Amino acid sequence: MNTLRANEQRARNAINVLWIVLAMECIALISGYFQYDLLQTVSNGGEISIEEANANDLREQFIGGITLIVFIISIVTFIMWFRRAYYNLHQKVSYLLYTEGWAAGCWFVPIISLFRPYQIMKELYQETKVLFEKKGIDITRYPSTSFLGIWWTLWIVSNLLGQFVFRYSLRAETLDELTTLTVAGIISNVIGIPLAYITAKVIGDYAKVEPLLFELKDETDASPAVVA
Repeated sequence: MNTLRANEQRARNAINVLWIVLAMECIALISGYFQYDLLQTVSNGGEISIEEANANDLREQFIGGITLIVFIISIVTFIMWFRRAYYNLHQKVSYLLYTEGWAAGCWFVPIISLFRPYQIMKELYQETKVLFEKKGIDITRYPSTSFLGIWWTLWIVSNLLGQFVFRYSLRAETLDELTTLTVAGIISNVIGIPLAYITAKVIGDYAKVEPLLFELKDETDASPAVVA
């Protein structure tokens, strides 16, 4: 049997990057409001200088670029943690529904990516809890799965909005279209803030109990559990 692999550092990395994502979402939200205010000034018949317009565009492009880079890094660090966590549980439980590779691959498969990551995360939480119960380990600190539904709903909504913002930005030229794009971006930021926080919580909650797996004897639980 393969041995368990340390996952604490991966959890810390993912959480730290998520805090940066949260900060960037806040900054982008403020920047988006400034842009909306500028567009409203023009819409109401006011005038803005070329310098103001250029400064706004440069600010939005800079913040958008940094946010995108940090978001990509957050996805990489999250999947690295997620796959390692599922791998470790595989070393203790033989009846998991999916292979360890699916914990990474499912995020990139169309349609499947809409539900499989959530299924694996829920199984990760539930089966770890069941395993601890069978082994007689105190799990009073074990995190609840109640946040998982909120986490996944925010993730789906955030991705749909992100796709809309990207596609709409390719053709937005008129004042009304730019205003719509800006409002959509602001809404995306508003959703992105709690999403980053809850994702960090999901990782942190599991990371608190995952080290307990190392305390179990080197044997695989082959009996499936029924979890309500």
